[in-house]
Amino acid sequence: MFKLLLVDDEPIEREGMKAILERSFEGIEIKQAKNGKLAVEIAAEWQPDIIFMDIMMPIMTGLEAIEQIRETDPDVEFVMMTAFDTFDYAQRAIKLGVKDYLLKPSKAAEIVAIAEKVFSHLRKKAQQSAEQEQQQSALQKAMAIVEMDIVTQLLFDQVQDMHIDLLVEMKGTEPAKEKFVMTISVPKGAEQVCRDIKRDISESSHIWIGPCYDWQLPIIVFRDPVHSLRSQAITLANRILAASGKREQCFVGIGPMCDSLGQVRDSYQKSLLAMTDLAVPSRYRFYSAELEPIRSHDPALIKQQEKRMADSVRRGDWETAEDIVAGLIRQSERAGENVIRTQQRSLELLWLSSRIMAESGIETEAPYYAIPAKDYRQLMLASLELIGGLKEKHNMHFSRLEFDKIHKIKQFITEHSHEDISLEVLAKKVDLSPIYISKLFKEKLGINYIDFLTECRMGKAKKLLADPEISLKTIALEVGYHEPNYFSKVFKKMNELSPTEYRLKLLNSGRTQGIST
Repeated sequence: MFKLLLVDDEPIEREGMKAILERSFEGIEIKQAKNGKLAVEIAAEWQPDIIFMDIMMPIMTGLEAIEQIRETDPDVEFVMMTAFDTFDYAQRAIKLGVKDYLLKPSKAAEIVAIAEKVFSHLRKKAQQSAEQEQQQSALQKAMAIVEMDIVTQLLFDQVQDMHIDLLVEMKGTEPAKEKFVMTISVPKGAEQVCRDIKRDISESSHIWIGPCYDWQLPIIVFRDPVHSLRSQAITLANRILAASGKREQCFVGIGPMCDSLGQVRDSYQKSLLAMTDLAVPSRYRFYSAELEPIRSHDPALIKQQEKRMADSVRRGDWETAEDIVAGLIRQSERAGENVIRTQQRSLELLWLSSRIMAESGIETEAPYYAIPAKDYRQLMLASLELIGGLKEKHNMHFSRLEFDKIHKIKQFITEHSHEDISLEVLAKKVDLSPIYISKLFKEKLGINYIDFLTECRMGKAKKLLADPEISLKTIALEVGYHEPNYFSKVFKKMNELSPTEYRLKLLNSGRTQGIST
């Protein structure tokens, strides 16, 4: 129930009101003050919901007390009590936000009616506050999903400017032009570590967080003009490592600065290269050009090459897989490596590719070179031919499966478009990686998954807008948007009309057809 403070210099008045209120309202908690000064002290410590305040009192008047209490507690509700029905008192009380007033002496029915009115107002205010908190929580959840999917597509696909603009608007701050990618490596199986890191940095408006995939968490960091790149990155890296609770088992690779979102992918790839030596004591490392020409037999580079190769095969990104093997061959040739040794290393990468394919259910024989390579040119041609064979088998397998997978994904999105659907949710439904789903959508349907989800939601919204009895807020919630304003902005960007304008157009069209018939 509520806490109520009675302030009056007349003990009889206070006790009489206390008895009336306690009889009428079960569970109400009441305290008393005999003057304004004491009321200020009790209000500061006890924080009542309502204060019934007499105006004319010694030491400090009621209006002076209200003014002081308002400074520290703007939410408390006041009821003014006075024996003088004067305009001056009423005018000043209104300016101080007094909810209502009682003329003394007051009848019991009047006291109860005023109290019930204020209690009702407080209950309504509490309900509105709870609803706003719930909506804000839902919006934050939705924003995190949008943010994660946009980062995924910036790193591995393409994303429309419309979605980026809306994310910027949801975040509430315009990001800096300069940006860089940091990739956090976490211990295998440590899902809680990923959650702890995300929770710690999620409220930063200059950070966009991607999905934790293969125990790596990529984030896009927008430059803070107050600090240098190095200072900003080191501070953030140390904060992330501290939030992980497993500093010695985590590592942060820091990519170079870029000016456009189109270059973010390059910064991401170089943040992975920065993680070639996980033994660095600081547990973070900046990318530098010096990382590129490491000799091909370096253990750290071998491990990084294998990871990139495995990721490329899982994504079906054979162009990158070819680049990795070709890069290894060129690098070894420049370094003066023995060609047979390089052929063996290339074969290890090809065997790794065939194992990854086998894990995905693709039947393939382990690749072999027909003969030992005599020179690097022969090795390059033979390696690309073997990769081409693996690529062909991969594509044949997925061409049979992709139609079914795409159908399932489309059906799931269509049926659940009103829910918070992320790439990670879809990945679990069809047993594919989020990155592969993003790539599959782009290649097979010509649009990305966010666009398809948005189109589904807009299609449902248009049908609901045909019914003038359904409010825009209800429609927004029905089609999957927790914030009506955000729904309206997406709708207008997609249809060049606001929901209200679209509804009016539908209604006017219906009237015209009715007249013509």
